Amino acid sequence: MTNGEHVITDVVIVGAGPNGLMLACELSLAGVRPIVLERLPEPSREPKANGLLGQVVRMLDHRGLHERLSGDKEPPQPNSGYFMFGALGLDLSLLEDSPVYALPVPQRRIVQVLRERAIELGVEIRQGHDVVGLSQDDEVSIDVASPSGTYRLRTRYLIGADGAHSSTRKLSGIGFPGVTYDRMTVRSAHATVPADWLDPATGALDIPGHGPVLPFLPHRTEHGGFSYAPMPGHPPLLSTTEWDQPETEDSMTLEELRASIRRVLGVEVPLGPPDGEGPHVLRRLSGGNTRIAERFRDGRVFLIGDAAHVYSATGGGPGLNLGLQDAVNLGWKLAATLRGGAPSGLLDSYETERRSAAHRMVLNAQAQSALIAPGDDVTGLRAVFAELLGDAATVQRLAGLVAGADVRYDMGEPEAHPLVGRFVPDLELHTPTGPVRLAELTRAARPLLLDLTEGAALAETLALPQDGLEIVTALPQTSGPTALLIRPDSYVAWASISPQPSPKELEGLQAALQRWFGVHSRNMPR
Repeated sequence: MTNGEHVITDVVIVGAGPNGLMLACELSLAGVRPIVLERLPEPSREPKANGLLGQVVRMLDHRGLHERLSGDKEPPQPNSGYFMFGALGLDLSLLEDSPVYALPVPQRRIVQVLRERAIELGVEIRQGHDVVGLSQDDEVSIDVASPSGTYRLRTRYLIGADGAHSSTRKLSGIGFPGVTYDRMTVRSAHATVPADWLDPATGALDIPGHGPVLPFLPHRTEHGGFSYAPMPGHPPLLSTTEWDQPETEDSMTLEELRASIRRVLGVEVPLGPPDGEGPHVLRRLSGGNTRIAERFRDGRVFLIGDAAHVYSATGGGPGLNLGLQDAVNLGWKLAATLRGGAPSGLLDSYETERRSAAHRMVLNAQAQSALIAPGDDVTGLRAVFAELLGDAATVQRLAGLVAGADVRYDMGEPEAHPLVGRFVPDLELHTPTGPVRLAELTRAARPLLLDLTEGAALAETLALPQDGLEIVTALPQTSGPTALLIRPDSYVAWASISPQPSPKELEGLQAALQRWFGVHSRNMPR
């Protein structure tokens, strides 16, 4: 039984972590005001991910959030130096354009910024409200336990952004098949290290008897893994990974981490208690899971982020890369459906596109896990793999996999331009009102037709309706595309490199406009 309010609303999001808040912001940009329910009474202070990695950094720039998170007015810059794959070095300087972007910011700060933005946009966030029941008919009914009692909400759509142990997923009867790994133990702690061990030039921790360990990059030995992460404004985070450790119910201690480092590196590393205000990390994680939900949609219920997929071995940054892009992918499609006039199958494309991206990330996790495992056979595999990393094409492929930049959606064109289906490249544009970055034109999360043809002939030829579609004209560029149709999630739906698109290309543009936005040109036959 329920008591209290009985509300009908368009969208309820379960979970006020980064993914749920990002989706709330996306919906609000499109004029939909969701209710966000969070079982915790206040935002969590527990240390989790230490930053964002990959395509998501550029995506946040496209929403004007990069400056808020980084404190830097400059646009994000790719890592063009050194990175890692399975604790093997990726020389990104071999690449003409590195796809690897990193933003070192704690998850607590990410939640704070997204929460502030959501409230600015009119989102209602209810802390201490836990979903305890769920049923569907032509809408979704949910029973919510709150500090003042249990009440019922009726909503047109329910989104589960409530993590790996998602109650939304469980109450919807969606399975979560996958693999549990029980051999791996990861120990992590904020701690101080000897100041004279730090190399001011490289930021490396130069360990006597072992050698330098570069910051933020996993380091593998025959006995396990070690990493050193000096986050700005926080004490360094040190972590080890070992296999086949005996089980224990004892609380984690710094001495336990010291002993683990001694086993992994073969030398002593003195650790002191962390400086500054906490909370500080001091944890032991045993085992891990790689799982993808049986379906990301069940009627009017959708899953995003860890509720839909979890995987081991690659850390929190790539996980947020995947989950936040789930939110951006679903947001505009759900809003278009609620407004009416959305093309047939638009909502179904969420699972098609994001399940494919999840499988790519699982592939990434499994490959890296295999390369960091102990054993002589793995050492041999690593030696061969290291030789391949001298090849720029190999580095490009692995960098794209790590960053999630290799994701390409099927936009329905059999012979599409190479940009179609991919996240739009960074472009500096010269518009009638002055120079602008393309990322600045996507802040409102609307469909965008970018016309770079001579005399802006494309927009004039098509006579496209302005309602629901933003048309931007700019001066032609010396190279690159002459026209782009860009979805609200910044993926390219159609592209041309012709000074004046041919009739066949115009037919392709018309098909893309109808397929994704239900927009039809007045100057082309239906």
